Amino acid sequence: MDFIQKAIENYAINHTEKESDFLHKLNRDTHLKVLQPRMLSGHLQGRILSLLSHLIQPKCILEIGTYTGYSALCLLEGLQNAGKIITIDSNEDLVHFTNNVFEKSNFSNQIDFRCGDALKIIPTLNETFDLVFIDADKANYLNYYNLVLPKVRSGGLIIVDNVLWSGKVIDLMNNQDLDTQMIHNFNVMVNQDDRVQNVLLPVRDGLMVLRKI
Repeated sequence: MDFIQKAIENYAINHTEKESDFLHKLNRDTHLKVLQPRMLSGHLQGRILSLLSHLIQPKCILEIGTYTGYSALCLLEGLQNAGKIITIDSNEDLVHFTNNVFEKSNFSNQIDFRCGDALKIIPTLNETFDLVFIDADKANYLNYYNLVLPKVRSGGLIIVDNVLWSGKVIDLMNNQDLDTQMIHNFNVMVNQDDRVQNVLLPVRDGLMVLRKI
């Protein structure tokens, strides 16, 4: 994930809005208590998610890949008062931890947290989404995208994490694993999709930001 010098990354973080005390504690607790803490969005990416959410002021958000809830809480900061987020994760081992986080947050009444297979859950959702964040199993990125795009309003955003995959996508000859290939295929496909406007941001492990036309 380290694409820029650590000193520059730290400078960027030091000159970016601070994460809340609640998010700072969640960041710390995730690193202390949960496996693979690098999966957490973290301070800089979290502030980007918050800013994008504030810009469009969503009423309904969908998140695919909850982990410990950090990214969901960042997205919720821009939510309309009567809005909600549906966030889906398949990891049953984290349900208790994440539910506890959500219950203690200021957004507990606006969170619909579901544990299960997103490929099965998404087709059952009747909501129209203003914002979707995808940060789940990489092999299904195209499947998730194709499922959610019809459910996103015109002008709505789809944000997809890990689209640089630790730099492996630029060296496919030496990185022929399924996840790398599928992420590359996703990047190529959405870049050619005339239904969306897209920009790939080299932030942390890469954020693809798409606006539905």
